[in-house]
Amino acid sequence: MFRSVCLIALSLCAIAPAADSPQWRGPNRDGKSTETGLLQQWPAGGPRLVWKVQGLGEGYSSFAVVGNRLYTQGQRGEQEFVLALDIATGKQLWKTPTGRAFGNDKGDGPRGTPTVDGNRLYAVAGDGTLVCLETDTGKRVWGTNFVAEFKGREPRWGYSESTLVDGDRVIVTPGGPGASIVALNKATGAVIWKSQSDGAGYSSAVPFDAGATRGLAILTASAAVGLNMKNGELLWRYANVANRTANIATPIIDKDHVFVSTDYGTGCALLKLTPQGGSVQASEVYFNKDMRNHYTTSVLVGDYLYGYSSSILTAMEWTTGKVAWRDRSVGKGNCTYADQRLYCMGEDGAVGLIEPTPKAYTEKSRFEIPRGSLPTWTPPVVANGRLYLREQDNLYSYDIKR
Repeated sequence: MFRSVCLIALSLCAIAPAADSPQWRGPNRDGKSTETGLLQQWPAGGPRLVWKVQGLGEGYSSFAVVGNRLYTQGQRGEQEFVLALDIATGKQLWKTPTGRAFGNDKGDGPRGTPTVDGNRLYAVAGDGTLVCLETDTGKRVWGTNFVAEFKGREPRWGYSESTLVDGDRVIVTPGGPGASIVALNKATGAVIWKSQSDGAGYSSAVPFDAGATRGLAILTASAAVGLNMKNGELLWRYANVANRTANIATPIIDKDHVFVSTDYGTGCALLKLTPQGGSVQASEVYFNKDMRNHYTTSVLVGDYLYGYSSSILTAMEWTTGKVAWRDRSVGKGNCTYADQRLYCMGEDGAVGLIEPTPKAYTEKSRFEIPRGSLPTWTPPVVANGRLYLREQDNLYSYDIKR
């Protein structure tokens, strides 16, 4: 009997899906973890610190967490790199050079998060160097450079996107003439299609389905655009939400709607996507200035968006754009969602655990990590029972399981 129970338990463990976070903003690029069984409130001083390591180098790159490994990007000296760490110990497993060093008044180093797809990893350096690496060894499979290959115009604050892998292709935004957005064969790096001539924004692409059409949405330097994933054909273009400084947030997709937002006094819009023949039409549901995402992206939980409108954490109804509440919370920062809680990290190192309810701002717990001379802009990541936080060279791993 005991042996049978053990075998059943082992089989259940074997088929239980791992709550990995293989790419920017989690499994579905929506800022939500699939994790459950997490602490609903932290002890005084925060959850238990499992380990802290140094050696990530400069940069704001977030993390891809798959199985027993964490992947991120950093910079030291004249070189950017991708590195892999063991999640049990924080020990570095490999480090692979990518682009040249990127310097900036808002902080040096890479901004984009690696994307893991099977046994391959894709990452973009601040200078537009795109690499495909083996996840086991870090060995380079192929690579290209947006400026050299596509005449891309390097954005003021560096290439910041996190690549989208969809089917057999990798979607990137070099921002070159006739090559604003490009699809590459993920196995070889060969060009599948090139589209548009907008400059590159700081946003990352997300996929959507509208009728029989598989598409992608992204903010370029000039507009929110939707393209046909198959051939790069322009499906729709919406310029009202774009500004001339920095379009950063990732579009949010929910069924047949897409939400886009920018700051610098601009605002946000909800667009309805309607299949029309072989194309897709985008029509404005609302536009307002009540959710102005700067360097962060909101999270849709139930019927409400939770995100930073400039520096104020804001709850806003998805369908109407009506604001439910505003609060200064942990300060201007980033939020991710897991197991009925928002994990919000302010740019001064404060971390809050917030219950996402439209009734009122409801903070359950708070703690802080030390910060240096630069803001803590790297979004928190929740994966496999851990909370990962970055402050430039420093990486913290916390146990948040019940």
